[in-house]
Amino acid sequence: MRIHVHALPTLLAAALLAGCEPVEEAPPAPPPSAEEAFRLQVETASPGSVIEVPAGTLRLQRGLVLNTDGVTIRGAGMDQSILSFKGQLAGAEGLLVTASDFTIEDLAIEDTAGDALKITDGRNITVRRVRTEWTGGPSTENGAYGIYPVQTENTLIEGSVAIGASDAGIYVGQSRNVVVRDSRAEFNVAGIEIENTVHADVFGNVAANNTGGILVFNMPDLPEEGHSTRVFNNRVVDNNTANFGIPGSAVAGVPAGSGILINANDRVEVFDNEIRNNQTANVLISSYFSANYTGERKVVETFDPYPETLLILGNTFGLGGGAPDHEGLETVRLALFGAEGHLPDVVWDGVRHPERTAAEFAICVDNAPADVLNVDGANGYASPSVVTSEHQCSHPRLGPVELAGGAA
Repeated sequence: MRIHVHALPTLLAAALLAGCEPVEEAPPAPPPSAEEAFRLQVETASPGSVIEVPAGTLRLQRGLVLNTDGVTIRGAGMDQSILSFKGQLAGAEGLLVTASDFTIEDLAIEDTAGDALKITDGRNITVRRVRTEWTGGPSTENGAYGIYPVQTENTLIEGSVAIGASDAGIYVGQSRNVVVRDSRAEFNVAGIEIENTVHADVFGNVAANNTGGILVFNMPDLPEEGHSTRVFNNRVVDNNTANFGIPGSAVAGVPAGSGILINANDRVEVFDNEIRNNQTANVLISSYFSANYTGERKVVETFDPYPETLLILGNTFGLGGGAPDHEGLETVRLALFGAEGHLPDVVWDGVRHPERTAAEFAICVDNAPADVLNVDGANGYASPSVVTSEHQCSHPRLGPVELAGGAA
């Protein structure tokens, strides 16, 4: 091909113009969603971080994990800032915290596949004005625990709400120095449960419409047995929801209609509560054998299965025990009190340590006009009897729990 000399300037100009055409840039990345931004804050938090949860609903499909000490997660209110896990695809909890000096307040965690808020192996924990809820109502498909500190020390739960847990709404286990106050638990299997915990105060709460209102338990095969719990100034009413616990779980055997249930725990005080309309019994006291009877009365040697050194006084009782959700207790009710009768306010399985008779281990009930019923559970309910006078005694009082560190 021949190129005429006089055409060269034109070709050069065209080439230069072509080289100056602007290069098309990639569009900027979209800003992260509110859900992604919140997850990033949790995953990258440093000590001292305050993570703000705005008003509105964050829809999360994967569980969150926080393992940094000294973090605060704060919302705009338990009915305004909502972490919704409805349709959760991954994660055993909604929020799992393995850290100390942790505060969470003013938000809700809803519809998690497993536990809503689990806090483990931490010190100085504050859960304030937090709501955990399964919004579809009571169901075995709901997660087991709402607010769930375990193996913690210096733990405060206050002003919080737990609804719909298939095990316990507010549960504190294997912990030391615990305060649960001014909170509400409804439509759970266990409303508030203190298990294998040393030094706990549970007061100013409402436990209503659960299977069991407030439980103080000791279970075997755990590192430490619990003792020294005070349950006072609570309203424990109408806990008659049918048990929807997962079969085989510890609470699956709790009879519907249980107000306050003490099982195999020691040095427990129950005083100045309003307790009424719990249709199995307002107060149930049992050994581990009665709650978990399998035909043989055997436990490991290091576990004490008997409830001892209990004090019940000053409570206001309303009518309860009119329709026990327990075959043996219903048989006793009909035999002793007739078709229209009610069990006394304090029902004891009658199972006691075979070698302990000292007054220091007694179950003391100074709560006239409430009566105490020994149902003779050790002998298959063969000879139940009202034994109120045998329990008119007292114990040295426990002092209040004092929280150290950041919880106050």
